[in-house]
Amino acid sequence: MSELGRVLRVDARRTAALIAVPVLAGLGVALAWRALIPGVAYWDNTVVAVSASVRLLGPVAATLAAWGAVREHRLDYLRSLTSRSPATGPLLDLLLLTVVALLAYGVVATVIVVETLLRAGSWDLRPTGLLAGAAALALHVVLGCLAGRLVPSPLVVVAVAVTTLLWAVLRADGSSWLSLLPPAAIGHVQLFAGLRPGVFTDQLLWSLGLGTTLVLSYVWTVSRRATIALPIAAALAVTTVSTVRLHGYGGAALAPAPIGYACSRWPLTVCVHPALRPALPSLEAAMTPLAARLADTPGAFTRVEQLRADDPVTIRGGVARMHLADLAPGYGHRAAEEIGLGLIDPQACADPGHLRSAVYSSMVRAWLLDERPPPVPEPAITRRFVRWGEQTRRNWFRAHYAGFRRCALRPHDFTG
Repeated sequence: MSELGRVLRVDARRTAALIAVPVLAGLGVALAWRALIPGVAYWDNTVVAVSASVRLLGPVAATLAAWGAVREHRLDYLRSLTSRSPATGPLLDLLLLTVVALLAYGVVATVIVVETLLRAGSWDLRPTGLLAGAAALALHVVLGCLAGRLVPSPLVVVAVAVTTLLWAVLRADGSSWLSLLPPAAIGHVQLFAGLRPGVFTDQLLWSLGLGTTLVLSYVWTVSRRATIALPIAAALAVTTVSTVRLHGYGGAALAPAPIGYACSRWPLTVCVHPALRPALPSLEAAMTPLAARLADTPGAFTRVEQLRADDPVTIRGGVARMHLADLAPGYGHRAAEEIGLGLIDPQACADPGHLRSAVYSSMVRAWLLDERPPPVPEPAITRRFVRWGEQTRRNWFRAHYAGFRRCALRPHDFTG
């Protein structure tokens, strides 16, 4: 009985691993938070951000599992005093370490999902993505624990840490299909883009299949039960099929997503991605003065639309199209500034003969955007332009728009 009591005390000591939960959760939240788009609640990117936390949590959890396996291996002789199967103790260790890692992952997912819910006010989550991240984390625990069991040496703890970390950081986003193997290397999911259907499902099956194969193979090694061969073959088949499917994506996990606009109608029509709906009042406030100053010129617009990331900025037919990647402070002015830059003919302004006069166009653009004017060769021109009333400047601008656009303004254009 005294020996059985020692065994029970050894098993109870394993609960000390629970103190790793807040540490792992803190690391995961920090990494996932950095992967969010500032100020934007976009569910596809939220799921990818949670899954991205596994790229740090995975190596840490694997290292913890390897260290725990090496430490507990020295006490296996006590468990041999009981009638339990020799695989029971290691599997209980593995179960505890997996629960610890998944508890931390659950905290990360809860924090990031709640943050998105508070911004979005809608539900369009991909639960398969969260499950794929959890399965990838559990696979790391399995790898670390079994490595520590098979080679009970402190050196194997270092080897597990280095190997899993290199696997996480050396795969660049979209470099090849290997970047989609868990933990996947997927960067920001930009607005107007989405994940291909089936990517998370294949990742989930890959992690579950490989993890099950490793665990059952270890149990077979310890117990030598032939009945385990069939489940091992089934798990290997699942892993193989998911690998082939992930290979078929070729590293391209993202595809354009057909998403409609969210618009405000007054005083301008401003249309953005639905995830950016809260930005509409600020964008209206930033765009309205610019639109008023461009009225009755070829650059006039009454509608503003957000572009996809790769589309060029244009002002045509009364519609100004601009980019808005996030809602970091100053996003309204940055969007107006992009439209202001789109008024300039880049080819004409790049002409060496227009370099001196380009500064005058910059001065006028600063007025359009309510910015501080840049220094010009003749400061008197700046003082004269500033002294003019708002309506005078608008009348002047309508008459000299062509010279402004082509960076062809001259000092004599500011007389009068």
